[in-house]
Amino acid sequence: MQFFGKRTLFLGAHPDDIELGCGALIHHIQSVSELKCVTLSDNQKNPQLKNVVTEHLKSMSILGVPKENVILGEFTTRIFHDSRQEILEYFLKLRRDFNPDIIFVHSKQDIHQDHNTIYNEGVRAFKHFNMLGYEMPWNNFGFKSYVFVNLTREQIVKKMQALEIYKSQANRPYSSSEFVESLAKVRAIQIGREYAESFELIRFIQL
Repeated sequence: MQFFGKRTLFLGAHPDDIELGCGALIHHIQSVSELKCVTLSDNQKNPQLKNVVTEHLKSMSILGVPKENVILGEFTTRIFHDSRQEILEYFLKLRRDFNPDIIFVHSKQDIHQDHNTIYNEGVRAFKHFNMLGYEMPWNNFGFKSYVFVNLTREQIVKKMQALEIYKSQANRPYSSSEFVESLAKVRAIQIGREYAESFELIRFIQL
């Protein structure tokens, strides 16, 4: 069973979210699936993050995602809840234009206010689609890791290299290579493998 399709959509609130939750998986499937990585805030209203768009595009390129498949929106960080209807309409347009086979989104258990809005509006927009939630342990109050993707060390290294691009986030411990590799090993031990990423099952529809 494969947890991707001909068209795979990744949704994130901020630059680096998608890479943190799904970076190794993206590198794993980028040659066999048409990927679209959509981040709703470009963080350009924060003067300390003026380079984050360049970082994000370079990070995605390391994972094998071309620039034309990376979309950055202009929603304002930390107040996504004030734009719920606009975000829903944004997702509905994505649904019409891209028509993905599966969507990866923030977990239901993620307590960050922007991540929570992405989850709720994502489920509303894509309720008839396959959906998985990705893991961000520092924000998760519980996480039901029922879905695992077996990965190689090369794929985990690519994820670490992609996150190392974010010099603007270098002070955050969850961006460190040590953390990324350790979490991948913990998830792998749960399935008797060497490296893995895990996901929350939101909706699975047998076609």
